[in-house]
Amino acid sequence: MRIFVAGATGAVGRFLLPKLIRAGHEVIGITQSESKKSIIEKTGAKALVTDVFDREAIQSALGESQPEVVIHQLTSLSSRNFSDNTRIRKEGTQNLVDAALSAGVKRIIAQSISWAYEPGERPATEEAALHVIAEEPRKSTIDGIVALENAVMEVPQYVILRYGMFYGPSTWYEHNGFMAEQIHQRQLPATEGVTSFLHVEDAAEAALMALHWPSGPVNIVDDEPARGIDWLPVYAQAIGAPIPVTLSNSNAWERGASNRKARQEYGWKPLYPTWRTGFTNSLNPL
Repeated sequence: MRIFVAGATGAVGRFLLPKLIRAGHEVIGITQSESKKSIIEKTGAKALVTDVFDREAIQSALGESQPEVVIHQLTSLSSRNFSDNTRIRKEGTQNLVDAALSAGVKRIIAQSISWAYEPGERPATEEAALHVIAEEPRKSTIDGIVALENAVMEVPQYVILRYGMFYGPSTWYEHNGFMAEQIHQRQLPATEGVTSFLHVEDAAEAALMALHWPSGPVNIVDDEPARGIDWLPVYAQAIGAPIPVTLSNSNAWERGASNRKARQEYGWKPLYPTWRTGFTNSLNPL
C-alpha cells in the first residue's frame, strides 16, 4: 500500500515508519522541519515538508502523494503545548481529512486517547461514552478528541486508536522526560486514580495492524490498568527517584481502559503487556 503518515517523526512515528517499510509498504512521511527530513528518509520513506495547518499545502501533499491510507499520529505533546495540541486535533485533523477525501483516500487511522471516557467504576470499553460534559480544564481535551474522532469518521473506512498513556523513548515518561523530572522533584503524589499505560512500540504495532481492521474505535492499552499507588512507586524505582508521597484522592474519570477488543477480536498482542516489567525493561538510563 501507499501510506501517508502525519506525525512521522514523533514518538510513535519513529517506530511506525520502519515497521511499515519492513512490511513492504510505500511510505510518505511529513514533517514541519527541513532538519527532520533525514529522520524520515533514513527509514526508506519519502519525506515531505509541510504544515497541517496550511490547508493548501496539505491538500497539495496528499494530491501529490495519492496514498491509499492516511495515518494520523500528529500531536504537540512533546513540548507540552496543550493549546496547540487541541488545535491539531480540531483544525489539523479536519484539514488532513478534507485533503484525504479530495485525494480519494478511503481509509484513515488516527491517534486518540483512552482516558477521554465518562466516569465509571471499571476500565472503560469502547462502548462507553466520551466525557462530553467534563468541566475545564478536562473539557478542552475532550472537545479536541470529539472533534478529531468526528472528523476521522468522515472517511469511508476509519480506525480510531484510543491509546493508553505513552511511555518509552521520546515520551514524558522516558528516564529524563517531564514526568521523570516531576517525580525526582517529588511533585507528583501517588493516588487511587487508575491509568492504562502503553509502550510507544506497541502503539506503532497497533497502527500497522489497523491497516486491516474494521472501522471504529479500539482501545490500545496494556493488560493492567493500575492505581497510582501501585504503578508510581515501581516507576520511581525504575528511574532511580525517591518513593512518592501517597494520597487517597482520585478523579472519577481515572478508570483505565480494557484492551479485550484489540486482543481477543483483532489479535493485537503488546510486546510490553504490563507496566510492571515495561518500566524496568525500557526506562532505565542507557
